[in-house]
Amino acid sequence: MRVLLVLFFVAAVLAPAVLMAQGDDAISRLLRQSQGNLPAAPPRPVPPPGPGPVIGAKPKGPLPIVMSARIGEHNDRTRLVIELSDPVNLRTFALANPDRVVIDMPDVLWRLGAPPRPSGFGAIKSYRYGQFRAGNSRMVIDLNQPVTVSDSLVIPPSSGFGYRVVIDLFPTTRPKFDGNAGWPADLRKRETDAERLAAMIAAQQTSPARAAGKKIIVLDPGHGGIDSGTVGVNGLMEKDLALAEGLILARVLRGRGYSVFLTRENDTFVPHRQRVAIARTHKADLFISLHADSHPDPSTTGLSIYTLSDGRSDREAAALARRENQSDVIAGVDLSGSNNPVAPILIDLAQRDTVNKSSRFATTAIKQLSGVTDILARRPHRSASLAVLTAPDVPAVLMELGYLSNSDDARQMNTAAWRARVAEGIADAVDAQFATK
Repeated sequence: MRVLLVLFFVAAVLAPAVLMAQGDDAISRLLRQSQGNLPAAPPRPVPPPGPGPVIGAKPKGPLPIVMSARIGEHNDRTRLVIELSDPVNLRTFALANPDRVVIDMPDVLWRLGAPPRPSGFGAIKSYRYGQFRAGNSRMVIDLNQPVTVSDSLVIPPSSGFGYRVVIDLFPTTRPKFDGNAGWPADLRKRETDAERLAAMIAAQQTSPARAAGKKIIVLDPGHGGIDSGTVGVNGLMEKDLALAEGLILARVLRGRGYSVFLTRENDTFVPHRQRVAIARTHKADLFISLHADSHPDPSTTGLSIYTLSDGRSDREAAALARRENQSDVIAGVDLSGSNNPVAPILIDLAQRDTVNKSSRFATTAIKQLSGVTDILARRPHRSASLAVLTAPDVPAVLMELGYLSNSDDARQMNTAAWRARVAEGIADAVDAQFATK
């Protein structure tokens, strides 16, 4: 469904009585009104219908701003009312297994502060938003039940408010939801085009580095854009920590003579299979994916490193793999044409040398970093079936820099001094890896 305004949803699930207590502003009144009593929108300037965001396109002029939003729970629907600065083309579609509503749009600025999360008891379980790729923002709403999404009602600026969009989510049956859910064909093509573009750029960048005889390192700051990853006890987001450490580490490694590429250099989401493709296209000598962990026990602390498992991993490693491998689902990526990302590794003999090199680097890195930061006390080198480690010809590790669920880890990971020390320690491990015959 093509809608003609940028959409953002955020806020806790609010009962009508709570809404009344919040005042009588225009958005609260819209939340309380029934569908039949909503005012009709007068004629307004809107963008003409056209294609969705173009991958890699740079917007002209200032970006539209998402300013505020609320959600109201009613017996027969969930109502979203969103305030924004400018009209923008967007598209809404549903995906099943898991059930989600995806709102695809050009770049926007998100200016919503830190609003409360939904209670999770209504139709909406959770949500996330952010940049999906250059020129493309996205919001993904996780559902507790199948819904039908209404056409939007747009109310033009008045009484000090910007544009307001009203969208209702109505309960529906499973067969109806599944029948309407699916990835639009043109957006699937856009996904494929984006992956091809990334591969072409990587190929152009790789040739001079390989010709110069330099070792090629691909750094992979985890998560990004719409996918924030773990949020620490101090509010530090995993995607921000991973990017900050990746940029510092890239600078250190380049200073030591390595050719370094990053899967992302800004707050942009990159699908798993594209991260793996970047490493393979660069013919990387080593792939390092940077993350931060969480644990139900807040006393758990320290850095750990994962290499690819052949399927035999403990419960903690399996739980981490489930979390990390969900990133594509979180961002609303089309997975219908993807093979199981772990399946290629099960062709074990063809990849044994790669796995051995990965394990050797993990062992070396833990030794080097033990004098720099805390190391997970119990088995810091682990294995898990992680999607980003599946390139058959690129030694790869996933490094959990610490636990954002631990207050001490979260505090030190939020300092520039700690990040610089860890970057030097990782670089020492890279030196040792390639000094070993």
